[in-house]
Amino acid sequence: MFSCFLTAQKTEYIKLNQSIKDKFSRVKSLTLIDNRTEKDLGTVTYKKENVQLKFENENLKKYVEDWFANDNKTKGNNNDIVLLLEEIRIDDFKNTGLANAKVKISSFINRNGKYYFINRYNSTVDFNSKLTPNIPRVISVAIETIFSTLIKDSYSHIALSTPIAESDLHNYEEIVGKNIKYLIVPELTNGVYKDFRSFSLQKPEEGYYVDKNKKGKVIGIKNREDLLLSAEYVFGCVEDGKAYRLTPVGFLEMQKDDKGYYVVSSRLELFPPQNVNNGAMIGVMMGGIVGGMIGAALDSGKVARDKPENLSAIYIDPLTGEYVFTE
Repeated sequence: MFSCFLTAQKTEYIKLNQSIKDKFSRVKSLTLIDNRTEKDLGTVTYKKENVQLKFENENLKKYVEDWFANDNKTKGNNNDIVLLLEEIRIDDFKNTGLANAKVKISSFINRNGKYYFINRYNSTVDFNSKLTPNIPRVISVAIETIFSTLIKDSYSHIALSTPIAESDLHNYEEIVGKNIKYLIVPELTNGVYKDFRSFSLQKPEEGYYVDKNKKGKVIGIKNREDLLLSAEYVFGCVEDGKAYRLTPVGFLEMQKDDKGYYVVSSRLELFPPQNVNNGAMIGVMMGGIVGGMIGAALDSGKVARDKPENLSAIYIDPLTGEYVFTE
């Protein structure tokens, strides 16, 4: 006679509890469009058991919209923000202690039935059980942080000017990309760019120039007084038609292929170890304090390149300028 023991799979719930209060009451409403083709988030291994990741309320549209309503009793008269969720996928690499979460979510402002792109998170966060013992819990908090960071940023972030019909939202990247200048000009404009927005518009800053060493390598940006500009205030530059992005290991050429612009680098180079948690690192990856991080790395003198075998093409999100990690 055989006995069967059925053990219920453990579940880690993603709870949306972080504050998303609009401090200046600019936003009237927040709506979620859930366009995921796969609603199952995935599982990870914790203490030799499979743990399923789920939102605390699987009616995610209602969950997110109630989250906004509960945190914003006083609302603005304008600005209807719309979130478009395209993907959340959690992968567990068995017997390695590694896992990652791929998230793609964008924000728009709805004006008279037309949608205008604001910002998005489109990347992968990785996790190592040696550094984060309770991986299910850390992934849960990371996904909550991605949502809250994007929402709060969208309250004040400048939207792009290309209108998109609701029926075309699934194709927003192609529609918006056709009107982003750096993607469509035959040749980039030489000069210094303090942020991605100025680079996107191809409007270099006046009064700054590129400093090179004897080998012709770009090593810094100087002003009219011949003083080096702090790394916190530099996105990159274009010299002789070639674009260079400032990173913690110096200026890297932004090369281009049929997939878009990229730098040959690694996650370790672009986001060197910091004394911050995953939540803070998500803020860095979404442009929050990346300039300060680059400045700190360059000032420390620790700018050695990663091992060649660890380097690969890291693509740059064409709409936001952020790095897109696929693993």
